[in-house]
Order: sequence, then structure tokens, then C-alpha cells
Amino acid sequence: MSLQIFSVGGALRDALLGQPVKDKDWVVVGGTPEEMKQLGYTTVGKDFPVFLHPTSREEYALARTERKTAPGYKGFVVHASPEVSLEEDLARRDLTINAMALPEEHAKAFFEAPHSQTHTVFQQHAIDPFHGLQDLNNKVLRHVTLAFREDPVRILRVARFAARFADFQIAPETMQLMQDMVQAGEVEHLVPERVWQELAKGLMTAKPSRMFEVLKECGALKVLLPEVNRLWGVPQRAEYHPEIDTGVHLMMVLDMSAQLQASLPVRVACLMHDLGKGTTPKEEWPRHIAHEQRSAKLLQQVCERLRIPVECKELSDVVAREHGNIHRSQDLNPAALLRLLERCDAIRKPERMPDILLACECDARGRKGFENEAYGPSTRLQEVLKAALSVVTAGIAEQAQKQGLSGPAVGEKIHAARVNAIDQLKV
Repeated sequence: MSLQIFSVGGALRDALLGQPVKDKDWVVVGGTPEEMKQLGYTTVGKDFPVFLHPTSREEYALARTERKTAPGYKGFVVHASPEVSLEEDLARRDLTINAMALPEEHAKAFFEAPHSQTHTVFQQHAIDPFHGLQDLNNKVLRHVTLAFREDPVRILRVARFAARFADFQIAPETMQLMQDMVQAGEVEHLVPERVWQELAKGLMTAKPSRMFEVLKECGALKVLLPEVNRLWGVPQRAEYHPEIDTGVHLMMVLDMSAQLQASLPVRVACLMHDLGKGTTPKEEWPRHIAHEQRSAKLLQQVCERLRIPVECKELSDVVAREHGNIHRSQDLNPAALLRLLERCDAIRKPERMPDILLACECDARGRKGFENEAYGPSTRLQEVLKAALSVVTAGIAEQAQKQGLSGPAVGEKIHAARVNAIDQLKV
């Protein structure tokens, strides 16, 4: 069988949608590892037959089939051989919009064509056995075959694609399949790193709320993030939260973080900031006294369980503990303002303060009717921090030592100087 190469997957999908194409993936049908090496390709990894092109460095994978090693998600047995057909390779993919292919000889013209012509070029030469183009045109996310069940991480991928392509709908049969997989316990076997990888990508989309709504609908959120799932149905005081429902508020906060183009650590902090409200006793509703401390404790457990990066965890911790105080900071006196900055570790890590304030702004504006409100604490606290940092501590320490002071006494002098510098702002 002669070696054939096809462009596949996300590059075709994105080009057809008129979106920027980042990475091109290729499938090699009828080839062997030995042939690929003879052609100058280099091997990538050990688990999958993937190679790098000698000049473009794009990934070329031998056509393969996969099957689960055992009940529960433990890994896959990969079968790659010259006998595996292109259609068999496409059949193992997650969604029909990712299971289209184009022969290599026509791919160059396709990727170079103006968007107005991509559909024409594609339809002339495409291999589309699962009608991915039709689903793309109809804005439907649909699983390819029942091989979807082989990898429960695909539930997360569907949710992520729903967040990325927010105007697409999930096919009813695909949602049903996802619900069946959750009920069968498949999601409980997911590796934490893979869960975090998909959540992180979904958080960085233009509509991150959609990912969590899909996960909630299929039941996976209750398994993977029960701390988030329990927020729906928990009421808040209407005078502060006209949207009332804590879960609805969280989704508004996440979408505000996307609107404000926040970094991943900020978006994670937004996700975690109100977890404690889910553990407030019902008899205390709609008030949530001390939810900040409960949120901080819960997010530590989430971050450990999903192995979330330290940068995200530390920012989330500060935001969870202090977002209420930051919201109310315009009523604080200079001494209280400095204590707030110290609790935020802003004197030692001033570069992190804009992220803390941005997460708090997302929280404040992620409320019904407050979406376009200016967030006053942000500008003010940055000015306060600048004033505190303007104090030359070395000079104060030197003067204190001349007075025979040391240790805590020097710290008190520096603290007093910073309070005075903040007081001089008169803001």
C-alpha cells in the first residue's frame, strides 16, 4: 500500500470557520515507522506513532485505532499499522467537526485560499465520512461514533468546545451519551492532570461559563468539582446580588473575566472565590457569614486534588480571603488599608496586586445590573500601594539603629511611616 498523507482535525475546522490556524496535524495512511524515519521524520514520544516533519516540524501521526485497556480509564492500547484506513482513524476521534480530512496535495491550496473560498476547495476534495462539514455549518457538536466512550476526558473536551464555540449546540444524543458515561462512573477514573488541562483551556475561552454549564448538565461537574456544583440553588442577598443564585453569579464572574481578558490565574481565582457559600447552613441563607475563610480552605483541597499550579492557588487564596475587604476598602482608614495590603502580601509582591484587583473587579461586575459599573477600589488601592512602597525603609532602619532600636521596633517605625504616606494621599 502506498503511503498517503492527509490534513486532519482542528486546522481544517478553524480554517472553515475563518479562524486563525495555529497547528496543522497530519495523518499518514499506509506508512510504517521505518519509512517515516527513512524520509527524515523524527519520532515524538513513546506511546503514539507520531513524527515531526524534517523542515516544518509539524506533527505527522500514523493512522491508528485505540481501545481502552480495561473498564475505567487507565489508558489505551494503540494499534498503528499500514492496514489502518483513514476512515478507521477518523472514527476514533471525538467530534464530527474534528473528524474531517483533506489530501496533502490539496491542503496547501485550501489553507492559502481566502475564507470565502475555503468551503469550495474543501468540498471538492474532502474526506468527510461522518458529515463534519454539515455539523460545522449547522453549529452542532456531535460525537463521531460510540468510540467516544473509550475516553471520558472527551466529556471535558466537548464542554470546552462548547465554551469556545459558544453559538454551537450539543447534539441531544451526544449529551445523552455523556450523561450515560457519568452515570456509569467513567468520569471518576480521570487523571487529575488531564482534568486540569481541559479546565484551563476552557477557562481561557470567550465564554467559560458554557463549559461549566455543560459539565453540570451532564453530571460531570458534581463528580469533578462538587465544590462548584453545589453553588447553584444557594441564594444571596438580593440588594447585593440581584441575580440571587450563587451559581448564576459565578458564571457571570467567569464571563466577566473573559470580557476583561484576564490571565489564567485570575480566572481560576474567579472560579474559586465563593466556594464557601456552598457550605453555608440553609438556616443562615441568604447571608454567608465567614464564607471567605471557608472558600480559602475548600480551594486548597481543589488545587491539591487537581494539581493546579501554585501561582493559581496562591492568587485564588488571597482573592477568596480578601475580596470582601477589597470591595469595602474605600471605607477603611490608612492603618486598615495598610493591614489589607499586608494580608495580600502586596508589599512583598506588588506585581501581583493588579491581578488580585482584577479578580475582585470581575466579582463586583459579575452581577446583574453591575456589568458596566466602574470598580473604584482598583484605582484607589493601587495608589495606596504606590504610596506605601514609596517609603524608603533602609533610611528608616538606619535612623532607628542610631537610636538604639532593633527588631520589631524598627518594623513599627517602617509601618508608621507607611501609614503616614497613605494618609497623605487624602483619597
